Amino acid sequence: MKVKILLTVPLLIAAFFSFAQQQSYTQQIEGTKLSFTMQAIPAGEFLMGSKKGKADEQPLHRVKLDAFWMGTYELTWDLYEPFLYKDYETSHSTGPVPANVDAVTRPTKPYLDMTFGMGKENHPALAMTHYNAIQYCKWLYARTGVFYRLPTEAEWEYACRAGSTGEYSFGDDLALLADYGWFKGNSGGKTHPAGQKKPNKWGLFDLYGNVGEWTYDQYEADFYARKKDQTVINPVAAPAKLYAHVIRGGSYEDAPQDLRSAARLASDPAWKQLDPQIPKSNWWFPEAPFIGMRLVRPLNTPSKAEIMAYYDQPVIADY
Repeated sequence: MKVKILLTVPLLIAAFFSFAQQQSYTQQIEGTKLSFTMQAIPAGEFLMGSKKGKADEQPLHRVKLDAFWMGTYELTWDLYEPFLYKDYETSHSTGPVPANVDAVTRPTKPYLDMTFGMGKENHPALAMTHYNAIQYCKWLYARTGVFYRLPTEAEWEYACRAGSTGEYSFGDDLALLADYGWFKGNSGGKTHPAGQKKPNKWGLFDLYGNVGEWTYDQYEADFYARKKDQTVINPVAAPAKLYAHVIRGGSYEDAPQDLRSAARLASDPAWKQLDPQIPKSNWWFPEAPFIGMRLVRPLNTPSKAEIMAYYDQPVIADY
């Protein structure tokens, strides 16, 4: 299908400057020596889902997204631990921890080694709950003054595809998968340091495998079916229940078909079966060492009220 371009000269100029203003950048975490990089993801349209995948990946439907930035890498323990442990944050800060940062609620300390012996330095942080991931973003907002959040499911797939239409961003040749990700066939049953594989065309590493990545969306098996035959703008299945949420990308223990650009995974309460606490922890999935997170920053910053509404959603107890 051919698409006609009807932009006037002023609109073309405006579009050019909008793109020029959105450059990849390095974010310094104020008061520490830590930093991370964010890749510019341009606004655009794509076909979301899979024509021949699982039922919850169908039908293909057209999605239009605003521009955003996405983390070059999955969040690593180096960046996550200052939020997790106050004493760690204090010892790794260049000055006193600001009161607004200290006021952010921290996770309860896990009762077991949440690295599961797979490594910590530059390895992806893992086993945090959806709530935990959002609260990390809140801590980061207190530290930087910049609104970071989880990607929507549509943003994740769009950024992963980077303009591609095949099963993977590099095409359909499974022989190439080991060049781009860690999965059951090459991981040795563990995570690996970020950025050791090839990035996609938009400069994003480890989208396939290593750890699966939280999205903001509630998992709804028929969500795509309700979008059939329409172009959807910035879609999101806003979460209102504790289960299930959508995880994307597959992990070090998954088979290749679970790493496809369109593959969806739903979170599961069974991931807390071994948790001895009553009620169960809001912060950890002790049986999900295959889940991590990646940051997104929207080009259009929401209002302060909208930002706090995103971060301060009520906790849903898990029994």
